[in-house]
Amino acid sequence: MSLLERIEERPGAAELRAESYRLLDLTRGATCVDVGCGAGHAVAELTAAGLKVTGVDADPSAIDAARTRAPEAMFHVAHSDDLPLENASVDGYRAVRLFHLLEDSVPTVAEARRVIRPGGRIVLGGQDYGFLLIDSSDQDLTDVVLLGLESRSVAPRAARSLRDVLLDAGFRDVEVVVHTEVVTDHRLLARQLEMAAAAAVEKALITQDDADSWLAEQADRGRQDRFLAVLPTLLVGGRR
Repeated sequence: MSLLERIEERPGAAELRAESYRLLDLTRGATCVDVGCGAGHAVAELTAAGLKVTGVDADPSAIDAARTRAPEAMFHVAHSDDLPLENASVDGYRAVRLFHLLEDSVPTVAEARRVIRPGGRIVLGGQDYGFLLIDSSDQDLTDVVLLGLESRSVAPRAARSLRDVLLDAGFRDVEVVVHTEVVTDHRLLARQLEMAAAAAVEKALITQDDADSWLAEQADRGRQDRFLAVLPTLLVGGRR
């Protein structure tokens, strides 16, 4: 949960959420479900905008945090392919930072289509880990470390297929937007860098010495104001 909180509170995260709300294109009083709602940042903001919001997450601790952040919203502990919602019961559906965790996105999108009313909007999104960029004096080693990061996800490149998945499910007016976050403060990503290097070692892609030297270089870049990471997130919107 602390990692989820840090991700949602990084510079640029609020702009990403705002772009997803633009794609939702909902007016006050509309109903919306945020699937994989995490700690409830989007639920709280959408509720403050006058929407009737339901947050869903498979992690009970996430729901506990989200209830604290948005006590006036409705919440459920449930999986994305089995929502406790009636057919055609919501005007909007949002799921961001979910699909890299799913072995198969099709059941989740089919369930989304079931609960969205005809004419309602859907917005899906997430990072495609194949597009991450981190500057380094040893770019080959960095690329292997990023493969370690990919290994931590079930489907690290799922985001690039979301347009196809929506079209195959019968959604129309499908739009793709890329939101790019540029991070020059090493501290904001230090924990994620450590996790990536550890995963690369665990998968025997690099040695522990490789990991230690790479992490030391990135930390040194941070101290010298030479750290650079570019994190694209794909948002895909459509209409039922």
